[in-house]
Amino acid sequence: MAKHYQMIKQLRGVPGVKAERFEEAFTIKHCALSLVGEPIMYPQINEFIEILHSRNVSSFLVTNAQFPDAIQSLQPVTQLYVSIDASNKEDLKKIDRPLFSDYWERFIACLQMLGEKGQRTVYRLTLVKGKNDSLGEYPALIRQGRPSFIEVKGVTYCGFSGASHLTMKNVPYHFEVLDFCEKLCAQLAAEGSGNYAVASVHEHSCSVLIADKDKFFKDGEWWTWIDYNRFFELIREGKPFTSLDYMAKTPDWAVVGDERGGFDPEETRWYRKGKKAAKEEEGEVEPAR
Repeated sequence: MAKHYQMIKQLRGVPGVKAERFEEAFTIKHCALSLVGEPIMYPQINEFIEILHSRNVSSFLVTNAQFPDAIQSLQPVTQLYVSIDASNKEDLKKIDRPLFSDYWERFIACLQMLGEKGQRTVYRLTLVKGKNDSLGEYPALIRQGRPSFIEVKGVTYCGFSGASHLTMKNVPYHFEVLDFCEKLCAQLAAEGSGNYAVASVHEHSCSVLIADKDKFFKDGEWWTWIDYNRFFELIREGKPFTSLDYMAKTPDWAVVGDERGGFDPEETRWYRKGKKAAKEEEGEVEPAR
């Protein structure tokens, strides 16, 4: 937390930084246990999660699905993600370069264990155009864990790297990600593998959210957001609870089909020089990528 505060302080007075956002950043609300390594391997992960929750800091944990026992012993987190980088054994080996010879068995065991967790679970798919953007065996993997959500995002190109051969040609457009999601939902329905549907989009980050419609769609509205206050209340109560106990209504601007495409109307949108004027004159919208 001290390191976080230090980084925020460095932005004091920087052009474009809003005063109210600067002050807001000193209240830590969320923690992403992700990005580097495998956080679920940390021996004190449960103790760390308890500290986060005691401070009303949410916990978003991402695992690469190689440690089923760790998933089983993991205490409730706000949202538990599993990265699904490929739909079959061969492609997973190429993309993830796993350390274990029994990586596929570990992978499947983790997905099955995910299905036994009561809190919000998410399959996290990063689409790489020309690599893993066909339906393949994804439906079969979804049947294994029956996740609350499937979050699909187009890969982000970060420039040339000796460790990666990706180029901008591998980055899908938002409409391509959405098309993949709609086909996936249709395939799951055809196979009787759950009632999943596209619920929400975030066009400017090329992301689409698929949700279990039986759980998170009620009275004609999506409830895919999180009631954080209720979550912390449930943690303090110490009784068993499920994802349905702390869900919140999805705002209209985030629902698929809304013209705002997931952009919060209370925020200020910045465009590249000349782009906004061109849009206004031509009435065109450049596809998100």
